[in-house]
Amino acid sequence: MQQFFTHSPEQTEQVAAEFARCLRPGDVVAFTGGMGMGKTCFVRGLASVLCPQSGVSSPTFSLVNEYGGDTPLYHFDMYRVTSLDDLYSTGFFDYLGTDAILVIEWSENIVDALPDNTIWVRFERLGDCERKIIIEGDERF
Repeated sequence: MQQFFTHSPEQTEQVAAEFARCLRPGDVVAFTGGMGMGKTCFVRGLASVLCPQSGVSSPTFSLVNEYGGDTPLYHFDMYRVTSLDDLYSTGFFDYLGTDAILVIEWSENIVDALPDNTIWVRFERLGDCERKIIIEGDERF
């Protein structure tokens, strides 16, 4: 387990950029934390390393944003997913087991569908801009 404290969106992006250097093709990264906690900001930091030419935005209305790079990065938002049928309609299962890196906001809504080796990134609000970020996974973390 790794734990970080950030005091700005830029610091959150820096933590994510360092974290990105540890990721491997096929990794599934699940985010937990409420609205406005910095999850999309964290994805911007990941993308700055994995696919620097990509513009990151929240996939709230599209459910998944696909970013390029040597290892593709797929950014899911499961906020509106409330059933297994909803999850199937996102095409999520087609992405599992590929060489892509999957990052999933609102993973709480699909916890039973996530693989055993999922890497968890938990966001806790400490103040207006302060966050505690906890990363749990295999020996890399």
